[in-house]
Amino acid sequence: MTWRKSTRSNGSGDCVEVADNLPGVVGLRDSKDPTGPALAFPPSSWMAFIRAVKNETLSR
Repeated sequence: MTWRKSTRSNGSGDCVEVADNLPGVVGLRDSKDPTGPALAFPPSSWMAFIRAVKNETLSR
């Protein structure tokens, strides 16, 4: 499993890391706690989230 930070990370340390190189699942974890828990999403749900963020349709 390979984790990566967003290219938009600003160096503050308040980042998430994504593992999208797994078959059938996308992992998400807190970059400050790499040995802590991780969330797992179906790729379709992750892509829907990414589309919503890009379209700014998520409520704040």
